[in-house]
Amino acid sequence: MTPFIAEIIGTGFLILLGGGVVANVVLNGTKGNNSGWIVITTAWALGVFVGVVIAGPYSGAHLNPAVTLAMLIAGNIDASDALIYVLAQFIGAMGGAFVVWLIYQDHFKATTDAGAKQAVFCTAPAIRNLPVNLISEVVGTFVLLFTIFYFTDATLNHDADATVPIGLGSLGAIPVAFVVWVIGLALGGTTGYAINPARDLGPRIVHALLPIRGKADFDIGYAWVPVIGPLIGAALAAIVFLWMGK
Repeated sequence: MTPFIAEIIGTGFLILLGGGVVANVVLNGTKGNNSGWIVITTAWALGVFVGVVIAGPYSGAHLNPAVTLAMLIAGNIDASDALIYVLAQFIGAMGGAFVVWLIYQDHFKATTDAGAKQAVFCTAPAIRNLPVNLISEVVGTFVLLFTIFYFTDATLNHDADATVPIGLGSLGAIPVAFVVWVIGLALGGTTGYAINPARDLGPRIVHALLPIRGKADFDIGYAWVPVIGPLIGAALAAIVFLWMGK
């Protein structure tokens, strides 16, 4: 397991579970059809937990180019490693999206709503207003990254003058899952809270390539929003964090 492989697998599992829950909720004939937004946001959060558990020990579990950009600005990763991470994230996201289609292909055939089929792969605005949609993605990603910067390790009081950091194992992945969950519940109603360029653009490309009958078009007029918005939000979070003196 290398950081590159860890980012591929972690991001792949994230998209498999996140795209999978959307398919389960919106496609016709599934066991979870019409089970709602709470189910979707909860499963996405738990998908983040799974991805972080897998990739965390090896790559730090960025799973998101916006996270990688923020860490690059903060000086926690160098540019060459950042490029490798982003490549891995797109590979993982596209692979995860393909597996979702493989599992749910009969339900894609049973669904006539082109928007519902596309929603399994990528986000779309509830009300199309590009400047406001962009603000939504900026703010959601800012909340994610600004919070991540303030995560702390658990410590044990060794004596009066020193504390010893202790690992929490897989439980250390829970905080980021909670942050993603609350972003989805509180801020996700406008755009579907991509907050991750690889999560949106990678599966969007897969959707365009797959032989899905009656599918929607690529929507290039909107596709840039869930890419640029998260990158702006991540950069702002890192800059504010550094300005505040860590």
